[in-house]
Amino acid sequence: MTGDAATSPPAERYSDIVQRLAGAQKKRARGAPAYSVYVNRPAGRRLAAIAYLAGLTPNVVSIISAGFTFGAIAVIAAAPAVPWVGVLVAALLLIGYALDSSDGQLARLRGGGTPAGEWLDHVLDAAKTSALHLAVLITFYLHFPITNAAWLLVPIGFTVVATVSFFAMILNDQLKGRHATAVEAPPRASSPIRSLLGIPTDYGVLCLSFLTLGFPLVFLGVYTILFVANAAYLLLALVKWFRDMGALVPGGKS
Repeated sequence: MTGDAATSPPAERYSDIVQRLAGAQKKRARGAPAYSVYVNRPAGRRLAAIAYLAGLTPNVVSIISAGFTFGAIAVIAAAPAVPWVGVLVAALLLIGYALDSSDGQLARLRGGGTPAGEWLDHVLDAAKTSALHLAVLITFYLHFPITNAAWLLVPIGFTVVATVSFFAMILNDQLKGRHATAVEAPPRASSPIRSLLGIPTDYGVLCLSFLTLGFPLVFLGVYTILFVANAAYLLLALVKWFRDMGALVPGGKS
């Protein structure tokens, strides 16, 4: 009787899986912000390797990611604005964000994702995009010493900006895929400088901003700055994206 152990290939090691994932990364988007590129993606790579060894599917990882993120959102809305709450919220959001990166990497490691998995990932992202800022609105109203109700317009505005940004980026990909031309110009590569300039629009930086949640006036200032930066970026991006859509079809309006 021959032993299976003698003929079966050796189990793949964690370090080997991480290396394999590093060599199979999708091309980063032009202008992808620094935290997402240099911190979150490598963290997601390591979590994807752990999930692969544990036999988890990408959909399970997406759900676990949502558990961390929506747990943080619930804490923002319900808990008082004290320093330890801010640390807890930031930690939960950052772990959820890293797991959100790992589900796609795990899918590629397992041979490719599925339409159902992509649908689940986008739906969860859409839900957190608006829910996070609505939770901030609640904590502003319940737990912050705000005397001027106009400050409540900041999280409301951030909700609109984040929702429109997410929808527009998804729609851009869909329309470009539908109207792809036979010969397309190669996408321009990202650069470290461009990534650094995009830091104010980085979701990871938004997560880190909650470290100041226990200091309401500081958080109010940081959060407002991020809102203004994201709103300004969206206005500029919408003009460019509209022109890009017009260029997809010869003679299209631009």
